[in-house]
This record gives sequence, structure tokens and C-alpha cells, in this order.
Amino acid sequence: MTRSPFLAFILASSLLTACVPVGIATGVGATAGIAAGKEGGFKAAVSDTAIRARINDYWFKYDTEMFSKVKLTVDQGRVLLTGVVQKPEHRVEAVRLAWQAKGVKQVINEIQIGNAQSFGSFATDKWISSQIRTQMVFNKNIQSINYSVDTVKGVVYLMGVAQDQIELNRAIRLAQKTKGVKQVVSYVKMVGEPIVKSANGQTVDPASASVPQPLNNDNTSYNSDGMITAPIVPSSSDIQTETLPP
Repeated sequence: MTRSPFLAFILASSLLTACVPVGIATGVGATAGIAAGKEGGFKAAVSDTAIRARINDYWFKYDTEMFSKVKLTVDQGRVLLTGVVQKPEHRVEAVRLAWQAKGVKQVINEIQIGNAQSFGSFATDKWISSQIRTQMVFNKNIQSINYSVDTVKGVVYLMGVAQDQIELNRAIRLAQKTKGVKQVVSYVKMVGEPIVKSANGQTVDPASASVPQPLNNDNTSYNSDGMITAPIVPSSSDIQTETLPP
């Protein structure tokens, strides 16, 4: 079977650089050790890297403009799509093509339609994500290796695996307290919680489905330990799905 040169390049690059926390480790050996420490181990990390490479390849072949504006996070076959596109059809196609990648279990669509981000806005989002990742790394009560952070126009999306609700609450609170953050949306699942594979042609879409609601900075209560006093983060098993547009 012939492999696309672009796909091969993305796959090789991702294997060398994916999942490395800021300032913690470099090199192939360190990356492999970090991947092995995540839920699912090295095998799951390699599978996620392959999924990411396939989706990027599909996107690149379909439209380079869409490829440059849509971002994805993959965790144990769960795919989170973010970014801002100007063409509604790009939002639809990004989801459709993501489902075509072998190994995908769930697609979460958080792609926004609107004007393209300015360089300043993009740089601010990168700074916010970097700050949150760094704070997680140095927080002994959060296993940062199991979390991914993506920021779009000040909205922070968390994905990954939490050891328990207390740890997830801490991660959310940490993100909310970071300068420039407008909202925090969590798609983090609990450790050991099974991932139910959605039927092909279904996706999680906040526009019309019941999904984890954005966590606003001004209406959440915490106790002295920084724990949320009211359960506001539904389990990922509560997420509903919708049928993709044809």
C-alpha cells in the first residue's frame, strides 16, 4: 500500500514530539517514557499519533486553508476539533474527514465559524495554553501528563484523563485563574471510564447537543481546598451525539 509522503512526514514528526510537557523532556526516549505513563500506555499513544497523522493528511489533501485553521487533539481515539473557519463547509468537511481515519471512536466538534484570528489573538491563545500546561506540570496534585490544553479566542478546552473528580476540579480551577481565560470547557474523562465508540456518522456538536457546558469564571463556588462545591462537570458518558450533515 502506498503511503502519502505528507502522511509519513506528519507521523514521524508526531512520534518524535507529541505529548512532551513544557520544559520536562526532549528526545525519542523521553517521549516514549512519557507516552508509556499515560492511560493506555505506549500503544495507545502510537495509535493516537497515527490517527492525528491520517486526519491531517485528509485535511491537507482536501483544502490547505482548512488544514491551517483547524486544530485537533486526539486522546485514546477521542478526537477534539477546534479552530476558527470562515466557510461553513469547512466545519462540516473537517468533521466528516476526521471520521474517516481508522481508529477514531468519537469526534467532538468545537470548530467556530467567524473571522480568522489575528496574529495577536493567536499569540495570546498560545501563551494561555503554555501557562496552563506549565502550571499543571508543577502542581503535584495534577498528573499533567494525562491532560491536553487547547485555547481558541480565550476559551480553554481540556481533554484527557483525570484520576478523580477532585483532580479535575483542580485542573479546571487552575485554568480559570489563568490571565486572559474567558471560559473553560472540559472533555476530560475519569480514569478507567470506558470509551463507548460512537456509530460512524455521529459526532458531538455543542451547537445542538447536550455536552459539558462552558465553565464560567464568575459563577462557580469553591471550598478552601480549591474544590468545586457543586458538581458542574458532567461525565463524558453523559455526552449526547448528533447525526452529521450529509
